[in-house]
Amino acid sequence: MVTTGNLIPFKICSYACLYLALSGIIGLAIGDSFLFRAFVILGTRLTLLIFTISPIIAAIAAWIMLGEILGLSAILGIAVTLAGVAWVTAERSYQNSMTQYADKGSKTFGIIMAVLGAAGQAVGLVLAKAGMADGLAPLPATFVRMVSAGLAIWMFSLLRRDIKETFAKFKDKKALLLAACGSICGPFLGVWMSLVAVKNTEAGIAAAIMATVPVLVIPLVIIVYKEKVSVRAVFGAVLASAGVIILFIG
Repeated sequence: MVTTGNLIPFKICSYACLYLALSGIIGLAIGDSFLFRAFVILGTRLTLLIFTISPIIAAIAAWIMLGEILGLSAILGIAVTLAGVAWVTAERSYQNSMTQYADKGSKTFGIIMAVLGAAGQAVGLVLAKAGMADGLAPLPATFVRMVSAGLAIWMFSLLRRDIKETFAKFKDKKALLLAACGSICGPFLGVWMSLVAVKNTEAGIAAAIMATVPVLVIPLVIIVYKEKVSVRAVFGAVLASAGVIILFIG
């Protein structure tokens, strides 16, 4: 409403709306559900390590669906960026304190969830780019994605009969506040900016830069949690940054 004067985006053609709705359902509702499940089973670092395949899937999906072909410099930049991210993410051992997921079967299930989450987000990103092909701006595109994903999640909750339990969680004011702040930073600002990125460059390149989250977390870990950062982590951050620079130069 602030940017266009209308609460609901108008003049969106039917096929663009379909692409964006599928993008929201596959990338946000389904993809994030798989990702969050993997976080619970495997922990953050191992999940993010597996998640580094997302830019590769995005590049392949964009080649198949949109005909995007990456040059050698872009492929090199993606490879260097992901190598740095993987180096940082794989630094610590993965010990899950939740004993109910200690068996190998559940770990395998967690890996499958992480891979499906990476694939969901990658395909969702490419579908979103397809939905903006006729010049639709990223903000209304984000609006359509969010509404579609939100409706899909609530429908799924109704089928699972989780509505009462979900509303019961609203009593936890601290968790609700943190979730609200996370929603503003991630699903609103983060996803909006990701669509700005994917609209202006190849999907694989945008996904590779967005995969640097584990590296960007390092300064926050130092400031907020007073953790000491190893030489390995610094080297991985430098390597990932070098990959991003290659992407920009290329």
